[in-house]
Amino acid sequence: MLSKLKKSKKPLIVTFSLLFALQTGFSSTALAGDTLPYTGSSATGVNQPTQHGYTANEIIHWDPKKDKYAEMLRARVPLQERNEAFAPTQANPELSPETQMFNLAGDYGNSFMDSTAYTNKFGEYTFPYWQYTDYYSYWHGMATSDVPEDLYDPSLPWYERWFEFGVLNIPNPAYTNAAHKNGVKSLAVIFFSSNDRGPQTYTQMLVKDENGNFPVAEKLIEMADYYGYDGYFFNQEESSGVAAKDIPTYKEFLKVLRDSGVYVQWYDSVHNDTGRTRYENEFTKVNSPFLKDPQYGDLAHSIFLNYLWNKAKMTNSKTHAESLGLDPLESVFAGVEAGGDRFKRHRNDLRNNLDENGKPMNSIALLGSDFTHHGLDEDLGGEDTMRRNNSDYQWMSFIRDRAWWTGPNQDPTNTGRNAAVNLSDVGASGGNWDGIAAYIAERSVIKGTNFVSNFNMGRGLDYYADGRLSNSEEWSNINIQDIPLTWQWWIETTGTPLQADFDFGPEYNAGPRYDYTKIGGFNGGNSIAVNGTLDAENFLRLYKTDLQVKESSKFSLTYQKPSKDDASNMSIGILFEDAPEEVVKVAVPDSGKQTAGWVTANLDLSPYAGKEIAAFGIVFENGDTAIEDYQMNIGQVKISDESIEKPEAPAGLEITKALRDSNEMYISWDMEEYDEVKQYNVYNNGAYVGGIYDEAFYIKNLQGLSGEISVTAVSQDGQESEPAVVHYDLTKGVQHIKAIQTENGDMVISWENPEDVDGKITVNLSTEYDYADEVNKTVTVNGRKTEAKLSNMPINGDKYHLKIKIGDHDWVSYRGTFIDQYIEAYPAEKVTINGNSVTWGLPEARDWHYLYVRENGVAKTFNTTYSQGHKPYIVRGRTHLNQLTFQTQSTDSILEFVIQDYSGNKTTTIVRMSLDDLYDVINGLVGKEEISLEASEKLIDTLNTVKRHYDGGRLKQAANHLEKFKVTIDQNLFKGVSADTKNKLKASADHLLRTWTK
Repeated sequence: MLSKLKKSKKPLIVTFSLLFALQTGFSSTALAGDTLPYTGSSATGVNQPTQHGYTANEIIHWDPKKDKYAEMLRARVPLQERNEAFAPTQANPELSPETQMFNLAGDYGNSFMDSTAYTNKFGEYTFPYWQYTDYYSYWHGMATSDVPEDLYDPSLPWYERWFEFGVLNIPNPAYTNAAHKNGVKSLAVIFFSSNDRGPQTYTQMLVKDENGNFPVAEKLIEMADYYGYDGYFFNQEESSGVAAKDIPTYKEFLKVLRDSGVYVQWYDSVHNDTGRTRYENEFTKVNSPFLKDPQYGDLAHSIFLNYLWNKAKMTNSKTHAESLGLDPLESVFAGVEAGGDRFKRHRNDLRNNLDENGKPMNSIALLGSDFTHHGLDEDLGGEDTMRRNNSDYQWMSFIRDRAWWTGPNQDPTNTGRNAAVNLSDVGASGGNWDGIAAYIAERSVIKGTNFVSNFNMGRGLDYYADGRLSNSEEWSNINIQDIPLTWQWWIETTGTPLQADFDFGPEYNAGPRYDYTKIGGFNGGNSIAVNGTLDAENFLRLYKTDLQVKESSKFSLTYQKPSKDDASNMSIGILFEDAPEEVVKVAVPDSGKQTAGWVTANLDLSPYAGKEIAAFGIVFENGDTAIEDYQMNIGQVKISDESIEKPEAPAGLEITKALRDSNEMYISWDMEEYDEVKQYNVYNNGAYVGGIYDEAFYIKNLQGLSGEISVTAVSQDGQESEPAVVHYDLTKGVQHIKAIQTENGDMVISWENPEDVDGKITVNLSTEYDYADEVNKTVTVNGRKTEAKLSNMPINGDKYHLKIKIGDHDWVSYRGTFIDQYIEAYPAEKVTINGNSVTWGLPEARDWHYLYVRENGVAKTFNTTYSQGHKPYIVRGRTHLNQLTFQTQSTDSILEFVIQDYSGNKTTTIVRMSLDDLYDVINGLVGKEEISLEASEKLIDTLNTVKRHYDGGRLKQAANHLEKFKVTIDQNLFKGVSADTKNKLKASADHLLRTWTK
């Protein structure tokens, strides 16, 4: 069962949690820590773009102009085409390249409310094994957009997260960009579970409009196109299952998605005939109709099988797929509960998926493979519960990753379980895991005539530009991850193998396994360090390729040799397609000499013009004697036919938001096609602050209040353009901006001026991602002023962008939220009354939080999720559907529905009462001294007039006077009466008006 893990006893820093609780007799196991936001300097910036989840109702109303941070969270790298398979350069030439891998895992760490595309933290997870992956989907939960952060209490158990998760979790855009760069499709997750999604259910997704179309499906297609991902993974796992009558509609919904071109994978969780939640653990006639149905045709592309399969089930799955005309290697994915069993592997033995010839019968799907990073603390135990994000322990994550993907020997040519390998120091022992490379052939997108790599992992303790330290702040940004090495590590030698490691610089803790001089990167955060005793030739294979050599082709190698002069030699080792068994060496002159820094050797490839490079690496030779303490760092490899021109500086660079008080900035520019520019680099006062392929970027920490922002374009062969530059000087702008709003909507904006004010001060306020009132107001005040007033601003909780400038100087921005004095009333039409049985639907107000139900003034209680017991309300996101029905004590009692939003605003809807009941309500309020006797007499007098007209059958006149009754409530007689009491009286009148006009 795909679900969520329990939280460990001590809070752990930024990961997501999964509960692997099989409904087949296996108990839940605490496997991964709960999510916590970063703190201190790594905390999410005040205005940093973050992702959020979506309910079905939010999907229906989705509009990128109204979706918070939407323009900053788009993946823009197009999906790259992979090369044709070439077995001779595979680590295991016998592996079929047709076997696919679906990887359902987390991304960076997925804080529930702080999921960002890049940030200043080294200890994030930047997945480096795209070459074994065909589909990546994102397994975690995210709060919906308006959930206040203070609703998350990390000290509570995982099952007491008292806020709403979305049923849709879209991919992190940075991860989608990295996936696409490597030819991997990126899929969003649609997750329906009674435990984690409360009252949200598939029926809210399957609604049709008056034309018979599916608005949610149409929006899902639109969202995938806008955000740049490729499809959806469906986890339909509600305990109540799917009603049998709804199955045809569900299939129609899936077909709309598939026919649009998005990829769809279905989880093995629904019985086709009964709709019950059931796990077949193989591909059968019970679940196959969700892929291919006799009536509806092709629905999903593939299925993720639950985990309790064996040899017979895998054989049957293959046979059944073929009987339907489906290719099992495209349609059937055998599920492996990676985050549950981990390296011990007491089930999901992938050898049971091999036929009599040792070939996989079905493809493979992993759940939670990112446990190699996020599960570090649980697997190691002890008191330290912060290893996963602590810079000093990242070496453990790298080793665990290699052990999972290439096997315990950490060598893709030597996969297979090996209990003799001791990986206890990184919590990876067990000996029952072969490595993914034992079953999946490595893939490559490296083709054409140009390629460059700095081996950048997408994170670092520092950032290096052209071999120089550019920024000493730690960082993670998988947007700029280079195509990962094809093999970690494939080293061929007849002597002592050298060691290879990623070198992140002097501050990096490489662990006890490695001992070398730390240098850092050439471009990015790291280089490759190769060191040890060189007593025989070593060939380190780097990349699988399909590169054409031309007369003009050059191979440049940037390296640094910190070890002393010796008789060693280094060469480029090339395997050509026409003779892949032969390593052709192209020597690097004087490579045995110690270097004072980075050196670039330019090697001529023209003698091999017309050939295809199928793979390449680096050859290290010792000469006549063994060389102790040898070390060579490789910073960059580049193959170029010199046909690509240096790109032009980016056009249209501008500062869109300069947030002086929080030291942040937003910038934008004009984006070129990916074939022309693969990346844009952003610098601030000469320091590298990030990179992306997009037209917008967020800077978390400005390198000074004045200076310049420069952006360069980087070509596909690594050439960097001249910079586009925009200057700024925030020291001449205002600071300490505050905005205080009163209940009537008036807003007083104040600030502190610099010492010299030059010119008038302009204040502009505009709404952002607004749902209701669009506002754009500008006022100008005298330069000596430090305050301005804007009247009649919205009081609905919308977000706004405030900017202030002095004279012609730069705008200074401030972002905030209008006060919230407004809440939509609960819609009475959502309530169905049948005798004593009352059923109601969920509110659609964007910020509702609680819903109270009162019968004759007495609160009803509801059994909340998990261990909370009965409460006098339902709570958004955490109350189950079965709580949306209750029994009344009588068929004529007064029923009130009181809705409360996140800001505490309340309003009442009456769904059942009589005119006589309203008299009783007024008398009761007098008795409790909530209204004065004088006020009650005024109301009773109006109500008597209403009753005379009503009894006489004059409903129109009765309604007119009932409207006067509502107006009376806002008069001076009621000046001291609470808003709740006023709402109740008005809601009573509204109920009668609705009843009379039916």
